[in-house]
Amino acid sequence: MLVDKPAHLLVHPSVPGNPPTLLDGLEALCIYELANGGKLSLINRLDRETSGIVLVAKTKKAARELSIAMEKREFRKSYHALVWGWPKEDQFSVEEPIRRKGEVEESPIWVKQIVHPDGKLSLTRFEVERRFEKRTSNGNRFAMLRCYPATGRMHQIRVHAAHSGHSIVGDKIYGPDDACYLQFIETGWTFSLERQLLMNRQALHASGFGWKGEDWECSLPLDMSNFLEE
Repeated sequence: MLVDKPAHLLVHPSVPGNPPTLLDGLEALCIYELANGGKLSLINRLDRETSGIVLVAKTKKAARELSIAMEKREFRKSYHALVWGWPKEDQFSVEEPIRRKGEVEESPIWVKQIVHPDGKLSLTRFEVERRFEKRTSNGNRFAMLRCYPATGRMHQIRVHAAHSGHSIVGDKIYGPDDACYLQFIETGWTFSLERQLLMNRQALHASGFGWKGEDWECSLPLDMSNFLEE
């Protein structure tokens, strides 16, 4: 199955309190298959705030085949991102190694990744699909990028977009100030954060997926399309 995950939804249980997850909903949807020997496996996973395509296997056999295809990088994946500023080129690539920041220097955010020479090889290709302007308190130029990750490192697109000078709108960790993330953890979403980040989640959407001659597209969610048109 290819599922369009909404933003803010966890893909699987991972935090205290057991909030609803994508996997919970899929188990309810596939109750017949599960009762007859099926087993759900999430082949790719998205951050809680990232929306878009999640690939789900419904049997152990399918999970094995799809996991091998993932390891061999046979899938064609693409994302859409809304970013700050206008890139100089309509097409550009970032090929920079990525490593967890806390492994090489002090970091109050454990999950934060950085470009570092001792990191793992990472490559992302970017294409500008649209340039536009909006009047905001901290800038007015924005772009819609199509992103093609050739590798699959943690937070790769977000890290490489920020490294190129065009961080993703709404990104609490790699945006204008990573203190936004710490503030959000402490206070939740506030008017002050909205003024800085403009969206209540990183504007990143897994929009394209291809395998074995077939391709699927997932349209932009409402919050990103509204940001484009307002």
